[in-house]
Amino acid sequence: MPSPETDGQLATRLATQTGHLLIELRAKLFAEGASTWDVKDAGDAIAQRFLAEEFATHRPDDAVLSEEGREDPRRFDADRVWIVDPLDGTREFSEPGRIDWAVHIALWDGDRFGAAAVSLPSLGRTFTTDDPTPMPPFDRERPILVTSRNRAPYAAVLVAEGLDCDAVRLGSAGAKAMSVVMGETDIYVHDGGMYQWDSAAPAGVALASGFHVSRLDGSPIVYNDRDPWLPDFIVCRPELSERVLEAIWARATLADRPTPSATWLTPRAAPTSPGSKLR
Repeated sequence: MPSPETDGQLATRLATQTGHLLIELRAKLFAEGASTWDVKDAGDAIAQRFLAEEFATHRPDDAVLSEEGREDPRRFDADRVWIVDPLDGTREFSEPGRIDWAVHIALWDGDRFGAAAVSLPSLGRTFTTDDPTPMPPFDRERPILVTSRNRAPYAAVLVAEGLDCDAVRLGSAGAKAMSVVMGETDIYVHDGGMYQWDSAAPAGVALASGFHVSRLDGSPIVYNDRDPWLPDFIVCRPELSERVLEAIWARATLADRPTPSATWLTPRAAPTSPGSKLR
């Protein structure tokens, strides 16, 4: 009888296999001329169904917090909670040619990650805490900041201007965070809206590879809070972390920084001056 999978092996397998299912479904739907909305809905559904069945079979006693699933009240009193986004970047998944979508699988065990995996199916890659990706060398004169396709978060604008960054836009929080892990970018800053399933697996993977991961005030991110809303997120190279935080908070000391629940998290319009890096 084969040995049971470790948590890390399970996270890696589920992220990878879900990605394979989505790749096959996407190709089939595009060939059939399915609408954008049909592609989105079908992708979310097949990924959630597969993961729900796998967790029920292989981890029936663990709670699950999933973007596409019903609330599992067991998680409020549980130490082991799987936090998953079956298809992160649904918009990009529905657009032919886009590769910036992902599958997120994370296990929050007590007060830390027990396992995490992020697959980028269009690249054929799965990043995992079981086999952390070595941190690439940093040899750019100007850091590269990655931000949302849809909007330039105010904190990202501050960082881009404060560190004189070049900037690129991608969909999917997982794709953005993994671009930092791969060394294609150096800083990912988000504020103004996000949920636990958007950042959990990317955070676990990035931490395992030695990257700085925190809230915007520099504090560690804690998961499995009752409210799934977790609106801000930083992933960056460790040698840039202090400069990133200084750019966001200017001359404020650590003690002066507001808590993550303060009103500054309300989304604000990004500067549109000619000198802005992100406009």
